[in-house]
Amino acid sequence: MVFGRQPHPRLPTLGGFGSGSPPPRDLLVLLGVVFVTFSLQFFAPALVDLLRLTPLVWQAGLLWQLVTYPVAGYGGPSLWFLLELLILFWFGRDVFLYLGRRGTWRMLAVGTLAGSLTVVVVELVGIVLFGAAPYTPVLLQGQRMLMVILIAAFATLYRHATIYLFFVLPVQAKWFLALEILIAFMGFLGSRDLAGFLGICAAVGAVALWLQGGGRRPTLREGWLRLQRFWLERRMKRARRRSGFKVVPGERPGGGGERFGGGDRGSGDRGPFIH
Repeated sequence: MVFGRQPHPRLPTLGGFGSGSPPPRDLLVLLGVVFVTFSLQFFAPALVDLLRLTPLVWQAGLLWQLVTYPVAGYGGPSLWFLLELLILFWFGRDVFLYLGRRGTWRMLAVGTLAGSLTVVVVELVGIVLFGAAPYTPVLLQGQRMLMVILIAAFATLYRHATIYLFFVLPVQAKWFLALEILIAFMGFLGSRDLAGFLGICAAVGAVALWLQGGGRRPTLREGWLRLQRFWLERRMKRARRRSGFKVVPGERPGGGGERFGGGDRGSGDRGPFIH
């Protein structure tokens, strides 16, 4: 994994338990809530089911499920659940150090809502257009969604950091965005959970866009200017393709008789020209 020498917001300390700074309190609380709900599902499953994302969110108006499903621990009793909590701690620590308390919770809200709203839309479209039966998605429930969001945030914030995958294979953090989508697709092949897969894709994309935009929502003017810029760039590219003009670069300045611009006046060489 990545080890940082100092707990600086710009330097990842992934895997560094002895980095010198205490773990963020909010992260410990989040992990504790996930552990409690995970344990509670074996004693009061109906109570935990009310927190998970189910068709009841639009059938019965249980709107809180749109934001509570990531904290409802999911899965069977195994060591893999503890490993997932450890991964959440590794990535969540650096994300909290970078974004701070308020920024991290906003980012979690963006990813959570992007995933849940996508699931609801996909299920409603499937029911209306294809007569599909409503079902409860499995790919993005509980700590799995938290892992998706926090890893996507880490890959965006520390995109040039190197992570040793399986402690052997060096991978730049930015590639974890694509790796998350690939793993989710493998899960889709096994579960046929299309809504869950698209929800994960939406969450990864929303987190990356949110953080690349500085963690704020662009104004209408900024959106209009971006649209104008995109349209003008497309028109310029299309005009260049239709004109058929090609730019021929001239010789660069330097020793050895190289010429640029007007070139050597005695030789008649010419600089860049268009034909």
